[in-house]
Amino acid sequence: MKKKLLWAVSILVAIFLGMQVVPVNRDNPPVTGEIDAPAEVMAVLRESCYDCHSNETTWPWYSYVAPISWEVAEHVEEGRDELNFSTWQDLEPARQQRKIRHIWEEVDEAKMPLEDYLRFHADARLTPEDVATLKAWTEASAAAASDTAAPAAPTAVDDHDHSAH
Repeated sequence: MKKKLLWAVSILVAIFLGMQVVPVNRDNPPVTGEIDAPAEVMAVLRESCYDCHSNETTWPWYSYVAPISWEVAEHVEEGRDELNFSTWQDLEPARQQRKIRHIWEEVDEAKMPLEDYLRFHADARLTPEDVATLKAWTEASAAAASDTAAPAAPTAVDDHDHSAH
């Protein structure tokens, strides 16, 4: 019995060690255009969102231990694909507005930050004040966008149909 247990443990250790050589991408690409938000909003985003939604990920020790490293890298890749604050300026203004609305929806529905992330990063948990800050920002951003998107008042010349000329 002891021999079988020793053999099983040896196999498990060998598998675990073998998993460590599987490469994991933990690159942080360059920041090409960061989001422009008020300081209090940036503080919340940096504390609660940037590890998965920017090119400024802080890779914790467990992100170097397989199989956890695989899941962490996958979460970061998916997070960056969905929303990347480090490439924000590459988005068209209308898309930025959709992303800001989506940020609020995810926060309002308590989908972000992910519970898995919060288990190891309690300081990333959004406080009621953080939620209020994000809500005010998203509402102000939406209002500003609707103000700039409103069509200009027509002038006397614009009131006429020029298609016949």
